[in-house]
Amino acid sequence: ELSAEEAAEKLHIPLAQVFKTLVVRGDRTGVMLACIPGATTLSLKTLARVSGNRKVEMVEKDEIHRLTGYLRGGVSPLGCKKNHPVYLDQSALEQPFVSISAGMRGMQLFLNPQDLARATAAKVVAICATGEG
Repeated sequence: ELSAEEAAEKLHIPLAQVFKTLVVRGDRTGVMLACIPGATTLSLKTLARVSGNRKVEMVEKDEIHRLTGYLRGGVSPLGCKKNHPVYLDQSALEQPFVSISAGMRGMQLFLNPQDLARATAAKVVAICATGEG
């Protein structure tokens, strides 16, 4: 499985431009996708607050494929089986382009961050744990 660090190295781009897509579940809203820079950690508490949930937790690894149609390590915020709400970390907008999974491990898609937000109807918010990234 290609880490964000390895992807950045192979693609010769800063790690801050490689975004990973995490599959999470809120107690009120159900499944959501969180797109955050590869070197950062998702703040579940912050995501819960901005998404109207009391609690948000990571989805179990074995549920990812069933929920998204993608395998772990290759989840893309585009083209999921169902339209899950997408939360994009606001740091994306500071980048000239971002790299996201193209739906398979090791395959990346380069997009203008505004286009990514528009294509996924993402809510752009600060969702990374502070002190990192």
